[in-house]
Amino acid sequence: MSWLALPDLLLVLSLGAALGFFGGLFGIGGGIIAVPLFIIGFGMDQALAQGTALVLMVPNLLIGWWRYNQHHRLPWLAVAAIGITATATTWLTAKLAVRLDQDILHWIFNLFILMVGLRMLMLRKNPSADSNNSDQPRTATMPIVGVLGGTSMGLLGMGGGLVATPLLTTVFKHTQTTAQALSLALVAPSSVMALSTYANAHRVNWELGLPLAFGGLFTVSAGVAIAHYLPEKALRRSFAAVMIIAAFWLILQSLHTH
Repeated sequence: MSWLALPDLLLVLSLGAALGFFGGLFGIGGGIIAVPLFIIGFGMDQALAQGTALVLMVPNLLIGWWRYNQHHRLPWLAVAAIGITATATTWLTAKLAVRLDQDILHWIFNLFILMVGLRMLMLRKNPSADSNNSDQPRTATMPIVGVLGGTSMGLLGMGGGLVATPLLTTVFKHTQTTAQALSLALVAPSSVMALSTYANAHRVNWELGLPLAFGGLFTVSAGVAIAHYLPEKALRRSFAAVMIIAAFWLILQSLHTH
């Protein structure tokens, strides 16, 4: 593995800091922003972009899980149920992703981020506003969420929380706080499994990914802090706009290359 020259290294560290900041601002791991950037800006194929983005995501997600668990303790059976099923599903679907035709994988990713953007744009009410939601996780339902979230983590290298959180709040009626804690219990271990699987298939650019991850560690907290002072509606719409623009850009790029 070769290393970047100092000017390039400083540029990549700055890029990692920007991705970490926006990941903290929008409450995401950063992969959903990083993957389109790697494809458009660095010319990576879909699987390589997803694997490299996981290098950025894993430390942020593990730190977030640890910090969240300090304040929001959950029953260990529920955590084990969602974490184990998600990690196992991630391993299976990541094996598929690194072998799948890159054009097919690219279109799946494009449609996923387009749907995420449109859903965020149309969302009118935060599910946490429902005071009747249960704050006690039901262990029996956790494997369902784990399989769905793990499928996204393995196939796309991200998105487990974007799948799990709305499912936990709207279908299983958990509060937003509990849903986010359970989502972190899902994505933190499954992201490690996804990174390991992509790395074993040589679908990770460590030369780029490691300095990006290092740069992001210093700015995630700043993004989170600023997010608390900004209107939720404006943040949601900004995030939705970024996703929709990225999706259409990637779709147009795919059509142009064919």
